[in-house]
Amino acid sequence: MTKTVLITGASSGIGLETARQLMHKGVRVYACSRRGGIAEKAENGIGEIIPVKMDVNSEADVQRVVSAILAENDQLDAVICNAGNGIAGAIEDCSEEEIRQQMETNFFGAVKTIQACLPVFRKQRHGKIMLTSSVAAIVPLPYQAFYSAGKSAVSIFMQALQMEVKQFGIQCCTVFPGDTKTEFTASRKYAEKALSPDSVYAQKMKKSVGKMEKDEQNGMSAAFVARKMVKQILRKRMKLTVVPGLQYKLICTAFNIIPARLSLWIVGKMY
Repeated sequence: MTKTVLITGASSGIGLETARQLMHKGVRVYACSRRGGIAEKAENGIGEIIPVKMDVNSEADVQRVVSAILAENDQLDAVICNAGNGIAGAIEDCSEEEIRQQMETNFFGAVKTIQACLPVFRKQRHGKIMLTSSVAAIVPLPYQAFYSAGKSAVSIFMQALQMEVKQFGIQCCTVFPGDTKTEFTASRKYAEKALSPDSVYAQKMKKSVGKMEKDEQNGMSAAFVARKMVKQILRKRMKLTVVPGLQYKLICTAFNIIPARLSLWIVGKMY
């Protein structure tokens, strides 16, 4: 059974819900985030949440936490890379610094975390790697191009990783949530130029992102997505990909089947 799990981005939303559900299944969860959190114990006295302050953008931070987990448990059964952020704005309005900030957490942060865990998993000859991507990795979002690009990058990365580490008994699973009601909506940032009255995209961008944010707040619950993730982590063999919710399964399937020009026209009409 999976006994020890490291989760990033676990102070709220999907990450926190996943941590709590795993805790109630008897798992010791190291819930990592930049702000930390509150320790919790399951009623059965077995599972627990251990909050840890960790910045996925700091390789030293990540290595320190993995080493501490091993010192306390002798093994690490799974890592869930869930940390992420979002920046909105037209491609032309996003500065290089803003783009790099977006990719740093969503892509490089996940890579740093996984690279720190791989030697542990190889030595054990087992380990599970789960990553929270997004339907936006498959269906590109206007005015959130770099969020979509980062989520697409990590999903391809996970596919390549599975081929490399299968020989060591390591499993990979990528989760593609659609619109989900979490604090992510309120924490979304906007590119500085995107909000300028001089931006030719500003009016349409605000309307488009506003529609997305409304969909997010009327979307799936974080608990629902977490249940799908927990189910995979506790399985003997995880699925390679998981798309929570029938509606989003159909959207992803359709987007890969219908002609690109038509699919982009549809998304453009929606947003």
